[in-house]
Amino acid sequence: MGHAGMAAAAVRYLRSAGAPTVAGPVEMLPRPELRAVGEDERAPVDQGEFRRVLGNFATGVTVITAPEGPGDAGPAGFACQSFSSLSLEPPLVCFMVGRTSTTWPRIARAGAFCVNVLGAHQGDLCRGFAVRGADKFAGVGYDAAPVSGSPRLAGTAAWIDCAIHAVHTGGDHLIVVGRVDALGTGDDDAGRGDGAGVAPLLFHRGRFA
Repeated sequence: MGHAGMAAAAVRYLRSAGAPTVAGPVEMLPRPELRAVGEDERAPVDQGEFRRVLGNFATGVTVITAPEGPGDAGPAGFACQSFSSLSLEPPLVCFMVGRTSTTWPRIARAGAFCVNVLGAHQGDLCRGFAVRGADKFAGVGYDAAPVSGSPRLAGTAAWIDCAIHAVHTGGDHLIVVGRVDALGTGDDDAGRGDGAGVAPLLFHRGRFA
């Protein structure tokens, strides 16, 4: 299956899962013609070396959450480093999630998500959301994001409330694009607005910083 075929499959999956809070249909964008690099043209990069080198790029840390969907026992969430702003007009963000993720289908069913940008004091919270099969929300304070109703975690540096806009394939991951419906910072939530902000949680060379 080529890139376009995989992208179409991802969109079909999202539609079949149902996305009640998405304003319009998820559409696959046109793709340029790409030629895959042949195995005889370039030696594959060692996965361990890939991780080691890319680990030098410091990233922020987020928790992606979604409201409880049909048939789910509660809200969904997972720790995510692969998050980025994407577009100002329209306002879009994106995150990457492994295609084998057990949390992603629940987010797809909800059709919406909230990006919780973690503060420097929330390393333990991040670890809790990185564990599979546990009750990740046990003992965690949160309220509902204003538009999607996704869990908005307490004490974060910022939050971004989104509807799923598009899904693209990227190797062993999916690239999920979200349309921003509402957003704010820890300063806003505390009623300060003084710009001091919450220091961010960073991940660099396999550890928090």
